[in-house]
Amino acid sequence: MKNTYITTAIPYVNGNPHLGHAMDYLLADVLRRYMMFQGKAVRLQAGTDEHGNKIFKKAAELNTPIQEFVDQNSQKFQDFIHSLDVEYTDFVRTTDADHERRCQAIWEKLSDHIYKDKYEGWYCEGCEGFVTDKEYADNNGECPDHKKPYIKLSEENYYLRIADFKDRIREAIESDEMKITPAFRKKEFLNLLKDMPDVSISRPKEQVEWGVQVPGDDSQVMYVWIDALSNYITVLGYPEKDISDSWPANTQIVGKDILRFHAGIWPAMLMGLDLPLPKNLLAHGFITVNGEKMSKSIGNVIAPDEILEKHGVIPFRYYFLRHASTTEDADFTWEKYEASYNELANDLGNLVQRLATLAKKNEIAGIKAEQKDAPEFDSRMDKYEFNFAFDILWSEIQNLNKRIDEEKPWALAKTDPKKAKAVLAELIQELVNTNLRLAIFLPDTAAKIANIFGAKQITPPATPLFPKA
Repeated sequence: MKNTYITTAIPYVNGNPHLGHAMDYLLADVLRRYMMFQGKAVRLQAGTDEHGNKIFKKAAELNTPIQEFVDQNSQKFQDFIHSLDVEYTDFVRTTDADHERRCQAIWEKLSDHIYKDKYEGWYCEGCEGFVTDKEYADNNGECPDHKKPYIKLSEENYYLRIADFKDRIREAIESDEMKITPAFRKKEFLNLLKDMPDVSISRPKEQVEWGVQVPGDDSQVMYVWIDALSNYITVLGYPEKDISDSWPANTQIVGKDILRFHAGIWPAMLMGLDLPLPKNLLAHGFITVNGEKMSKSIGNVIAPDEILEKHGVIPFRYYFLRHASTTEDADFTWEKYEASYNELANDLGNLVQRLATLAKKNEIAGIKAEQKDAPEFDSRMDKYEFNFAFDILWSEIQNLNKRIDEEKPWALAKTDPKKAKAVLAELIQELVNTNLRLAIFLPDTAAKIANIFGAKQITPPATPLFPKA
C-alpha cells in the first residue's frame, strides 16, 4: 500500500520551540488524522536542523560540547511535539550519520549542476543567508527579522545552478503539478522566481566548521540547503533505498517565510536528482501578539509552554486550529484565549455533561457512532481550510445545544418517557457521529466522549472535560 507522506519543516536547534513550530506540527497532525480517517496509510516526518555557525557559537557561549548541545535541543523539540498530542512516524536529525552520508551522496548526484565561484556581497549572520543587492537596498542594509546590518562577505563557495531548472519549476507551479496553497503565495513566489539567483550551497570551513563535509573538498562544508532540505528524503532512506512507496510527498507544510526555499531550491534539487516534486506545498502564516509581530526587543514573545500551562493541550489545539487561520497570519491575545477556553467548556463541555446526565436518568444504553458522508467538511479539509472545517463541526455542536434547549427532554420525560428517550438517543447519536471527525482536531477529548457515550451504561464524567490549570 502506498503511503501518504506529510512533512514538517525542521527547526533550527539554537533556540526554543515557538508558536510557528507549533502551527507546523498541529496542521500536519490534523492532516495526518484526516487522511487516516479516510483509511489511508500515512507517514509523518519531523526532525531537527543541527548544523551551522549559530549553533556552534551558542554551544561555545554556554560552554557545552557541541554534540551534547544539539542532543539536548533536539530532545527539547521531540518533547514539545509530544506535548501537543502530535504523533510522527519518522524523525530525522541532520547530525545523524545516516543523514550526513546520504547528503554527501545527493551532492555527488547533483554534481553536474554544481560549480565553484567567488561570492562578493551581503550576508545576514542571523539568517545565515546571503541576500541580493536588491534585497539589501529594499531593506536599507538591515535584516528586517534580526534588526542587524548585513555584512559584506568575499569568499569562494560552491553553487547550485538554479538557472538549469527555472523554466521547469515555473511550469510545475503554474500547472499545479506542485500546488502552492494559498493561491496568493503562489503568485508571490512566481514573481520572486524571475530574479532567483543560483544559490550558495557551501561555506569555507574557516568560516563554518560545524557542518557536513563537501565530498572531495575538505576546505568546505555544506551550507544549509542540501544539508537541511534533503532531510525529507534521507529520512526515507534515499538514495540507498527505493522511496517510491512514500515519495512524492502528498503535502509539505512550511511557514510562509521559508516557502521560497521549498518552492525554488528544493524543486531544483529534486529535478537534478530526477525525483518527482511534492504534490502540495502548504504555507501557513505567522502568529502575532496583540497585532504585533513577536519580538524580543519589544518584549512580547509568548512561548507555547506558557499557553499550554494555562489550561492544557486541548484548549491550545482548539484555539490554534479553530481560531487561527490555516493559511493567513493570526493574532493571539490572552483575552481571546480565555474567551476561546470558555467557549470550549460551555459549548462542548456542558453539552457532554447535560446529555450524559439525562441519558443516565433515562437509562439510555451506549450508542455507537455511525460514519456519515460530510461533503462540505471534506471539501474544506481537501482545500487545507482546516479552521473552516472545524467551524462546521462546531456549528453541529452548537446546534445540539440549541436543540436540547428547544426540545427540553427533561420536561418531556415527565409526560412522555418513551418520546424523551427517542429524542435523547437521537441527540446522542448526532454527537457521537460528529465526534468521529472531532477526533481529527481534539483526539484526547474525542476519545473521552466516545468512552462516555459508548459505555454499556452512560454515566456523566466525574470531573469537567476541560478543567482549568
